[in-house]
Amino acid sequence: MTTAVTLIRSDSLFAGAPYAYAATAPTDARLVFLAGACPLNPDGTTAGVGDIAEQAAKCVENLRIALADAGAALTDVISTRVLVASAYRADLGTAWNVVHDAFGEHDVPSTLLGVTVLGYEHQLVELEAVAAVRD
Repeated sequence: MTTAVTLIRSDSLFAGAPYAYAATAPTDARLVFLAGACPLNPDGTTAGVGDIAEQAAKCVENLRIALADAGAALTDVISTRVLVASAYRADLGTAWNVVHDAFGEHDVPSTLLGVTVLGYEHQLVELEAVAAVRD
């Protein structure tokens, strides 16, 4: 199945950014707005307490499940936002590397943010996404 998402590169902006600068979906695509994927286990406990990389991986895993439930996959994602409860760039980079590696060549427009706190106890990472699919 081909994706409805078209990633847009810019020759006028910094060429080394590890993501597309924009993305579009055709008018006949259905947009899927996902709640932030959290690093929660099925029993509601937080996975990877204290481990940003493990939490980021769990967020990606949970995002894949939510996407599948909506009839979509990572390749249908049109944008992401990665939130990390840290003031340290290295911590943000750790989460980003896990998410970026999971998306591979489908390097959608993304925003990486350091935040003060996230909603669940011991939560350090959250992954928001929007997808576009054709039925």
